[in-house]
Amino acid sequence: MRIAIVTDAWTPQVNGVVRTLQTIRGELERMGHDVEVISPDLYGSIPCPTYPEIRLALVRARVVGQAIAAFRPDAVHLATEGTLCLAARRWCLRSGVPFTTAYHTHFPDYVAQRTGLPAAWFWRYIRWFHGPAQAVLVSTRSVRDQLRAHGLPQVRPWGRGVDLTAFSPDVTPPDQFADLPGPIMLYVGRVAVEKNLEAFLAADQPGSKVVVGDGPARTALEKAYPQAHFMGPLFGEALAGAYAGADVFVFPSKTDTFGLVMIEALACGTPVAAYPVTGPIDIVTPDTGALSDDLADAIAQALTKDRAACAAYGQRFTWDRSAREFLSGLHPIDPDLMDSAA
Repeated sequence: MRIAIVTDAWTPQVNGVVRTLQTIRGELERMGHDVEVISPDLYGSIPCPTYPEIRLALVRARVVGQAIAAFRPDAVHLATEGTLCLAARRWCLRSGVPFTTAYHTHFPDYVAQRTGLPAAWFWRYIRWFHGPAQAVLVSTRSVRDQLRAHGLPQVRPWGRGVDLTAFSPDVTPPDQFADLPGPIMLYVGRVAVEKNLEAFLAADQPGSKVVVGDGPARTALEKAYPQAHFMGPLFGEALAGAYAGADVFVFPSKTDTFGLVMIEALACGTPVAAYPVTGPIDIVTPDTGALSDDLADAIAQALTKDRAACAAYGQRFTWDRSAREFLSGLHPIDPDLMDSAA
């Protein structure tokens, strides 16, 4: 099968959407499928306001359509809601080419936090953007219910996975952890306002708070919380070691639809503390962590969980299964239709 994936999120960005798409492409190619990724680096672009790491492609629908048609895909997937996928969406609708989309982030809440405008305004855009899609791929049941409630009934499941060759309880923790008073509380992810990181750093819980990642809020948070340990971005074995060496993984975000970092932490045997919101409520079980509107209370409860149970549960999330769900959600294109579109 030939699959065209159009995305506004791609390297050199570092986030869960990029990691998901990169891994899924690898899994699909391993299965024998041909995958073409159409991303902002192929075109002129400008930095996204308030999020300069994201590049907004400046490209006409016809140009993106030519790239799609030249690949002659059997299915087209629009991964994000940015300018590049807007152009691809416009071309698909004009050409009568069916496509699927995905809902990776609570876009209305995310933009509302950055602009101060009501989230309801942005739900109109979400309904408009995803409405013509043959299917909207979403990661959890609660997100499916939410999108249905907002007028998008064509939702299909697409879960996430863990690289079990990299993330396990047996990885050596970073040397820095040896000198930190316990318990070690870990956050991994983008250091930005929408991640609600301040709720973690301000939580009244003894021990050491460690932040892995980078982002526009890092400088201000380092100044405001000098007792916290900011390690910057980590990858591969170093990241796995941070997960495995922590006593609890703290996920303070209220805008994520899944939270890939949670299942990576669990696969390393580390319980999760989070708010009872979309993402955590679909992943964290009573045996593998704790959810509470009081984050400090969730941390205290999570510290009592059995690490072996966490690891066993986390290792159930595989990228092979995720890739097969992605495939089942795609909508095939009639070859004659692609001939006429080209």
